[in-house]
Amino acid sequence: MKWLEANIVVIIWSVIFGEVIGYVGQSLEQMPYKPMQLGVTMAIVALIAVNGIALLARSDKKSAKN
Repeated sequence: MKWLEANIVVIIWSVIFGEVIGYVGQSLEQMPYKPMQLGVTMAIVALIAVNGIALLARSDKKSAKN
């Protein structure tokens, strides 16, 4: 259950930060702002990054014991 809660928190914060960074970037680059597309993309990237780092750290611990 802890893993699920951690991933939900990651999704929420990545969407918030992605929307803020996307809004500022849109203003600087004069590009169209697509909030739903940006939020989903940031959530997917954050989940891959966080879970990938956790998987790498877990496999590193296993190899260090041998």
